[in-house]
Order: sequence, then C-alpha cells, then structure tokens
Amino acid sequence: MKPSQVKELKELLSKPKNIVIVTHWSPDGDAMGSSLGLYNYLKKKKHEVTVITPNDYPAFLYWLPGNKNVINFSIKTKEAIKAVTKANIIFCLDFNSLGRINHLGENVGKSNAIKCIIDHHLEPEDFADYMLSDTKSSSTCELVVDFITLMGDKNLIDKNIANCLYTGIVTDTGSFRFPSTSAKTHRIISELIDAGAENSIIHNRIYDDNTEDKLRLLGFLLVQKLTILKEYQTAFFSLKADELKHFNYKKGDTEGVVNYALSIVGIRFAAFFVERDGEIKTSFRSKGKFNVNLFARKHFNGGGHANAAGGMSDVSLDETIIKFVSLLPEYKKELNTPS
Repeated sequence: MKPSQVKELKELLSKPKNIVIVTHWSPDGDAMGSSLGLYNYLKKKKHEVTVITPNDYPAFLYWLPGNKNVINFSIKTKEAIKAVTKANIIFCLDFNSLGRINHLGENVGKSNAIKCIIDHHLEPEDFADYMLSDTKSSSTCELVVDFITLMGDKNLIDKNIANCLYTGIVTDTGSFRFPSTSAKTHRIISELIDAGAENSIIHNRIYDDNTEDKLRLLGFLLVQKLTILKEYQTAFFSLKADELKHFNYKKGDTEGVVNYALSIVGIRFAAFFVERDGEIKTSFRSKGKFNVNLFARKHFNGGGHANAAGGMSDVSLDETIIKFVSLLPEYKKELNTPS
C-alpha cells in the first residue's frame, strides 16, 4: 500500500464510521480470524462494525471473540443487505474476487462504500479503492497485523485481537509447517503471544476437540476412500452426500483431510472431492513447483495459492473424478519432474 493511501485510510478511520467486514464462502480459520481480529480492533477505534459471512463456518471457530455478532448472509439476508447499504467502508478479507462471496458479492459490488481488500491470494480483481495484498504472506491475519501497524495502532492489539489473529495464522500455515511460514510470521506470533494470545488453548480448540463422528469419518476416508495413482505421484479422496449423512457430518469435519493424502511418501499432488449442499467441491494441495492454483483455475472454476487451491465442478461426483483422472496424463511430466 502506498504511503499516500496509508495516510488517506488513517484519516478515514480517525472518525467513527459504519464499517462492514466480509469474507469468503465457507470461511476457514484465516477468514474468521482476520475478520474478527479486524472487527475487535475497529471497535476499539469506536466504529460501528458488522462482520458478514456468505454462509456458515466450522463450530470450532465459534469461540472467537466477537463471533456472536457475526451475520450469516444465507440466513439473515435482509439484515446483511441493510448493513452493506449503510456502510461507509467495506473491508474484504481473505478473498480478492467478488465471485468468492457468491450472492453477497452482488451487494458489495453495487455499494458506494469505500472498499479495502486485505488478502494474500493470487491474481486480485480490480474492484477496491485500497488494497493491502502480499501473496508471500502466510495468511490474511498476518496482513491484518501489518494493517494495524500501518495505522499506527500496534499498541491496541489486546488479548481478543491477538487470539483471533493467532488462530488465522496457525490454521493457514498448517501449524507453521507450510512454506509460506517465514521468520516474520514467527516474529508476529511472538508479539501476539506477548499481547495475550493463548497459544495452547487455541491449538486445543482447533485440533483437539473432535467428535466421535468426525474421527469415524476420517477413519472411513483413510481406509476405504483413498485412491493412490503412483504413476502421477497423485492421491485423492472423495465423499458422497449420503456418506456425509451416515457420519452425521458437521461443517468443518473434513477440514484438512486433503493434507493426509499429500503426506504420503512420494505424493506431490493431492485432491479431495466432496458432494455437499448440492454441489461438488474440490480441494487441491501440492508439494514443490506443481501449481494447483493454475490447475484449479483452468479446470475447476477455482483458484487460490500455488500449493493450495480449491474449486467447483458442474458435473456429478463420479464424472468429476473421471475428469480429474483423465487430466493427469497432461501433467505427468511435470508431476514426475523433481522440484
């Protein structure tokens, strides 16, 4: 962000405003951590702030400070639209394309409010007045720390803000093991702990609070639903809607499942296909230089990061898997070339 833009935003935020924060469809830890971290910061600055999500998110994130005030657009549509209409400023967090917030994107796009993107995904759309974007950043939460620092308010980061931002960083870095984790990431984490982030409690709430159904679903996936294609150094899982129902699926129960496939020795490309909410959703992960962002954009109406992306399929689950497998010969050389 240019110094002149930083100055303009500081001036804008120097007096109370009606502010809306929106994040992407099926929000994850980084989406909710960054949104509620920014929410708690802006509330300390005496702004009227509303966080709107396009749909629901995993229950293991409900404990985040400010969660009880989040508006779910898919349930409280009129209330969400009213908030967007009243907004002076709209912050778009953890996404950079209005298509990533589905029908909510139409309302945000029409709004006359000043729009500010804070995000770390590739290929941003040009719809915002201000943008804090860094594709090398570990997470949007890390960029929210940068934003608060740019506003000259690092001293305002308290326990609530720190807990939110720590949550987003720990989830988007895979507990600090992904390549996007930098020395800067660890410095920010130490500062968040100094500010009151409860690292052990956060880890327990995210990773050690499983239901029996969730663990049985994971076991079913590992034993019966894992396909390995050694010729392409690829592995994938798939789940049908009736299989989710059998295990009493709750949102978040398959979070991170695709990483189990990627963890197999010799696997460089992993995928997860799930039939949910009447749609076929795809998740892709890779090691090394194989770019799943490009793969998802080209073949599955999606995108994301170079090594972590997602998308959608407009055909059945079985047809989606057939399509996926049929594409692999095109990438065989790339998948078998050492990074």
